[in-house]
Amino acid sequence: MQTLKIISPNGHLGFAPIRTGSFEIGVAARPDYIAADSGSDDVGPVPLGADICTSPEAWQRHDLEHMLLASRRLGVPMIIGSAGDTGSNSRVDLFVRIIKDLAVKHRLKKFRLGSFYSEVDKDYLRKKIRTGDAITGLDGRASLTEAVLDATERIVAMAGVHPFIELLEQGADVIIGGRSSDAAVFAAPAIHHGFPDDLSYYLGKVLECASFCAEPYGGKETVLGEISRDDVKVTAMLPEQRCTIASVAGHAMYERSNPYQEFVAGGMLDMTHCRYEQFDERTTRITGPRFVPADVMRVKLEGSGKIGERYVGLCGIRDPYTVANVDRVIAWAKDKVRERFGDTGYELHYNVYGRDGVMGPLEPLRDKPGHELCVFVQGVAPSAEMAEEVAMIGLRQMFYARLPDVKGTAGSVAFPLDEVLRASPAYRWTLNHTVAVGHGMELFKARLEDAGI
Repeated sequence: MQTLKIISPNGHLGFAPIRTGSFEIGVAARPDYIAADSGSDDVGPVPLGADICTSPEAWQRHDLEHMLLASRRLGVPMIIGSAGDTGSNSRVDLFVRIIKDLAVKHRLKKFRLGSFYSEVDKDYLRKKIRTGDAITGLDGRASLTEAVLDATERIVAMAGVHPFIELLEQGADVIIGGRSSDAAVFAAPAIHHGFPDDLSYYLGKVLECASFCAEPYGGKETVLGEISRDDVKVTAMLPEQRCTIASVAGHAMYERSNPYQEFVAGGMLDMTHCRYEQFDERTTRITGPRFVPADVMRVKLEGSGKIGERYVGLCGIRDPYTVANVDRVIAWAKDKVRERFGDTGYELHYNVYGRDGVMGPLEPLRDKPGHELCVFVQGVAPSAEMAEEVAMIGLRQMFYARLPDVKGTAGSVAFPLDEVLRASPAYRWTLNHTVAVGHGMELFKARLEDAGI
């Protein structure tokens, strides 16, 4: 193959349904692969810890159905990474089931369905710790300890290109992957067909979020990436969008602590010397990326641990004096929770929207709140009953806060609901680490089966 074309219809499959107009334009361009990433840790630790999806199954089924039918109509492979938001084993099984259901529904001719798991057994990591093989923390975290491991509900490893390539070599027509590097979903088929690692990984980087690399902004629109031996080209499929030097180069810096580096299992994509050229009105051409192989292969691990059950509540503040003294109001409510439950064994959190609810202490205008505030209260505790009471006291006692110079008995706090509501359990990220492996398939279990009729 002199060139390879891949369309990416959605930067997070199922999170919001793909836009079918631009997708069909992409299909009409006759790509060699149809691929999408379906996961992100942007959704927080709850889905991984609770082993759930963040979106309705109907949305995921919608995207998978359009991709599967186009894939089988064109006779080209379809690849999904990080199934069901987290890439846990149950989410892989869910997507495999959906694919099989769709194959029967549409009476699709028999095809080969590949999948792989990414969950990591805690005993495997425990043995590593006990033999002195450090599981290294990222972003300032300490190396993994057994105590943290014990506090973890579920762990997934982030696959590189290796399980995708193995399944392609075995003849898979559709691949449902566990947790995966976003870039690997697209880099794998390019490497499988012999294209340079440097350009293949860049192809993956630019396609991972679909139309986020195009302008003007429009989520869930399809883009097409084309790789040759010399370059990568990326084209917006929606007629109203275009991939420009600015939009493509800007996306290369997206979600990076270092805008020039993208780490994957087995190495690092260095984008320092990338050159961007406007190839045509809607296409940008990229040259110059460099893939630097790692001396030791390390795989990223993500783990989530449960903190407790959670209830939430809301109140509004319009009174100027209460707005100016909102921290004293919150302190009063916290003190009443402390009187009931003591200092430990629960968590009570407040987000003050209209002051610093989004940015917290980083908010530069924190001392200039709006004329109206919304206070979001979260109570977390080992049991639902305790969490409900923590949240209820923490919310309702704001109404009774005693402030100097206040002579009235009402009007300081307004409740849109006279109750607190049960929310999802609270989880925290416990693992953001890397572990050394002997080869790219050490943590991943692949399988191949028939689907269709």
